[in-house]
Amino acid sequence: MLAYTYVGNGDLRLLDKPIPTIISPTDAIVRVTMSSICTSDLHIESGHVPRAVAGVTLGHEAVGVVESVGSDVRKLRAGDRVAVNVETFCGKCYFCKHGYVNNCTSTDGGWYIGCRGDGVQAQYARIPLADNALTPIPDEVTDAQALFAGDILATGYWAAKISEIKRGDNVLIIGAGPTGLCTMLCSRLKHPKRIFMCEIDSIRRAFVREHYPDVTVITPDEAISVMRALPRGGADCVIEAAGAESTFRLAWETARPNAVVAVIALYDKPQILPLPDMYGKNLTFKTGGVDGCDTARIHAHIA
Repeated sequence: MLAYTYVGNGDLRLLDKPIPTIISPTDAIVRVTMSSICTSDLHIESGHVPRAVAGVTLGHEAVGVVESVGSDVRKLRAGDRVAVNVETFCGKCYFCKHGYVNNCTSTDGGWYIGCRGDGVQAQYARIPLADNALTPIPDEVTDAQALFAGDILATGYWAAKISEIKRGDNVLIIGAGPTGLCTMLCSRLKHPKRIFMCEIDSIRRAFVREHYPDVTVITPDEAISVMRALPRGGADCVIEAAGAESTFRLAWETARPNAVVAVIALYDKPQILPLPDMYGKNLTFKTGGVDGCDTARIHAHIA
């Protein structure tokens, strides 16, 4: 089968690999019908994900059909149409029980697919811990509609959740790329008073204005003054989805005192918190990798 492979830093190739087989009784084999490319794949290509294994098939977001299941798989059977979650997880460890599936302690848990183990930019994929790593797709949801539910929409859903958005809040999302747009859509589920999207690119700004006229679009140059003019002197929740040094700083500068700042972007280099400059704002920062365990809820919203 053809598989898009990380050979080494800066070296990605479409290679011919054997069709995978079941190794563990909790595995499933999935015939991939659609797959996507994530910015995280590009971070692997550039060498910024040290745990990525050379020779691994890339990809951690896909939909497909179950071909076969291991003897311990209880929730799936051959022929099921499924979405692949960004993380495989056991559902039994401390972190899984608390919804922190990105930190699953299983050997094959967390960000395994397309990083430490072969992923889904291939014709077939072996999915460990399949009962939790695969989510059946409702009949009324198409493959195309379900494709993003396992990762990028899951990221937006998770970002809206950890930001603690409340009804009536002013929410600022920095970055109107795919992740920012998914975050905006999921933030709407929390019924904020107003959503602001900060974006440097004029084409992306125009896209948001055309398709989401209820969202207020601003530029980075406008962001601080617009946020300071709000009743509490800043956004109640700021979600940083861009991943640049300038946007990292802008995130805390535009937040009101005692706000939540959710940093969901993946950076190429370390960022600095200038604590003396921030003193007195009493901000809560939340950051890390998505806990992709809400795929079924996202499917329900799509349906």
